[in-house]
Amino acid sequence: MNKQELINAVADQTGATKAQTGEALDILLDVIRKTVSKGEAVQLIGFGSFGSGKRAARQGRNPKTGETLRIPAAKTVKFTAGKAFRDAVNKR
Repeated sequence: MNKQELINAVADQTGATKAQTGEALDILLDVIRKTVSKGEAVQLIGFGSFGSGKRAARQGRNPKTGETLRIPAAKTVKFTAGKAFRDAVNKR
């Protein structure tokens, strides 16, 4: 499912217009993005948690030339699925 299909499905279930639903989804994603960028977590009980982590600088190797290079430190984005979400996915 892509973003437009998600907007269509939510709009169908809520009775809101696709434009309103798209705007609400964009705002939701923007708030999550800004919050995680500040180093804070977003927890949606029953769904999951969005957070950030750190990856240390390390040595890497160019597979084509074999040359050693330095890979700089970076922030990472993490998503941890909540128990209810995991259980729904694994339901048999």
